[in-house]
Amino acid sequence: MRYAMLLSGKSKKSDCFNWMEYIQEVRASLGTRTRQLKKVKEQLAQEIAQRQRLEEALGEAEAKYRHIFENAIEGMFQTTPEGYYISANPAMARIYGYSSPEELKSNLRDINSQLYVDANRRAEFVKLIEQDGYVSGFESQVYRADGSIIWISENARAVKNATGELLYYEGTVEEITDRKQAEIELKRSEARFREQATQLEEALRQLQRTQGELMKTEKMSSLGEMVAGVAHEINNPVSFVCGNLTHAIDYVQDMIYLIGLYQQHYPQPVEAIAIASEEMDLEFAISDLPKTLESMQVGADRIRQIVLSLRNFSHNDEIKMRAIDIHQGIDSTLLILQNRLKGTSGHREIEVCKEYGDLPLVECYGGQINQVFMNILSNAIDALEEAQDKNDVQCPSPKINIRTRVVDGHRVQISIADNGPGIPQAISQRLFDAFFTTKPVGKGTGMGLSISYEIVTQKHGGKLTCISAPDRGASFVIEIPIKGQSTEKE
Repeated sequence: MRYAMLLSGKSKKSDCFNWMEYIQEVRASLGTRTRQLKKVKEQLAQEIAQRQRLEEALGEAEAKYRHIFENAIEGMFQTTPEGYYISANPAMARIYGYSSPEELKSNLRDINSQLYVDANRRAEFVKLIEQDGYVSGFESQVYRADGSIIWISENARAVKNATGELLYYEGTVEEITDRKQAEIELKRSEARFREQATQLEEALRQLQRTQGELMKTEKMSSLGEMVAGVAHEINNPVSFVCGNLTHAIDYVQDMIYLIGLYQQHYPQPVEAIAIASEEMDLEFAISDLPKTLESMQVGADRIRQIVLSLRNFSHNDEIKMRAIDIHQGIDSTLLILQNRLKGTSGHREIEVCKEYGDLPLVECYGGQINQVFMNILSNAIDALEEAQDKNDVQCPSPKINIRTRVVDGHRVQISIADNGPGIPQAISQRLFDAFFTTKPVGKGTGMGLSISYEIVTQKHGGKLTCISAPDRGASFVIEIPIKGQSTEKE
């Protein structure tokens, strides 16, 4: 307004005074503005300097990262979700067999189909990153540029923008072919060692079985020889006694007849004869002497039967199979075990029930088959005695049933069953294992049934099975061919 008044030509004194005030105000405003501009200039200079420092630091960081990226031992990469490389360092190119990262990126355009040996491996890689945001120690087999296969281990993560959109995957790769080969070889070695250990264990078990069988066989062979020798030595005097007893009985009968004639024709003997007759109780002696001789005859016959049974049981001289009466073998075994079958103060008598079928003669090793009968019958007696010791109500009348028959026209079957406590399933599965026994130390070696199984199955080509359940007794079933069939190599 003042400027307008000046232009209008007014020149009053008061107007001149206002003009000077205006100039002063302008000068003051220009000074303030100048100071503000200087301050802004200084701030701008500081910002420019700071930006230069940041750019220099960023350049140093980029150079350091580039140095690490270019000289790292591990492969470093960035890949798109679609499966091609954005960047790769020289180590990455070397691992995959390329001369440079550029060659790798230009040739390896589809990771899914070109890189992984397992076509599903890339999908698994992506799935794990989607679940966890990263993968660690992701091992895979991949193809190199020359077509060879190597093992790698990957560590990678997903890189996303501020809105959560996936940009790319980045991570590192390490070749672990040597380690994997060492692991594979170690596993193979462990498998070989386990197999060797298993073979050694089996060889040890076989050796233990063989040693036990040899010991048992040697023991039985020695026992058989001893039994046969004792039977032979006893047989001679027993035969002499039996043969003379017949004559002695005849002589005694003649003498008794003669004494009767004397008493008939000389009813009044002289005093000395009468006294002697009274002292010796002649009447009783005449009536008891035949009974005594008859008892002696029975005893001698019994001894002969035992001797014959011992000889039949041992068969120590058998080299080849020969026709054997199975029933005779069973009876011989029972005769030897008769003392254990009898009742005692602690055990009731064990009843033996025989159901013998019409069996033909069987070609077998008689002594060995008798040994099987002995082992099974002895075990049955042990079980029945143990049940009585425990006052088992399931076994009020101990009994062994022996049944024989012909099956399929070419095999004989011998069943030996007891009404004892039976055998639990866990134990029945191991009955025929060498050295397995449930008996106390010193009472069983665990070889009886094992050797019996070998005799029946290996020596005779038969079968030996056990049918049992707790509180239902045990039944051992032997089947052997009527015509000898050994599975052993001659």
